[in-house]
Amino acid sequence: MNRFAALVDVERKEYLAHVPNSGRMGELLVPGFRVLLAPAPSGTGRKTSYDLALVDTGSALSSADARLPNKLVAEALAQRRMPQFRSYPVARGEQVYGDSRLDFLLEGPAGKCYVETKSVTLVEDGVGLFPDAPTIRGVKHLRSLMAALEEGHQGAVVFVIQRADVEAFAPHDEADPLLGATLRQAHDAGVAVWAYRCSLSEQGIELADAVPVLL
Repeated sequence: MNRFAALVDVERKEYLAHVPNSGRMGELLVPGFRVLLAPAPSGTGRKTSYDLALVDTGSALSSADARLPNKLVAEALAQRRMPQFRSYPVARGEQVYGDSRLDFLLEGPAGKCYVETKSVTLVEDGVGLFPDAPTIRGVKHLRSLMAALEEGHQGAVVFVIQRADVEAFAPHDEADPLLGATLRQAHDAGVAVWAYRCSLSEQGIELADAVPVLL
């Protein structure tokens, strides 16, 4: 089975749904969990009939869409809901720095700040964990943020936990010890590390409040 597809039951008929997430998501793709689907756009020739939007774990809703964190952070920046970035009035998306494509470049009187966002869906004992599988790309992004600091810029990584049932965030060392070590190295070098939980309903999702980062 394609890792970007899931078999879903809709009114006792089986359909393929596109899973817009490269993670393993073993905590969400559980037989019997209720899911909320978005119909696939017509005329695209897709093999999947739906996009997997939300998963109901029984205790909380979780977004399954790894594309959303960029949009959620962009919305929060535009609405000035992230106090730590208010000194940067200009936000540009998808900026190349070195050999990385980072999610945002913020600019203002304080100079430049490169920001990378990461999607988090795994939660254990109230702690959001990233990643759920090794990510060389994530390590590369953190190293690019450190390089930006060496050139006199600022850097930050924002972990967007796409659930509300969390009280803190931590790197998932068991899944990827290199990512955890690199995140701590980046933090020690001056890269700001933030984590936000989300407010979700069947009608929508938005960035909520920051939670403690446990390093």
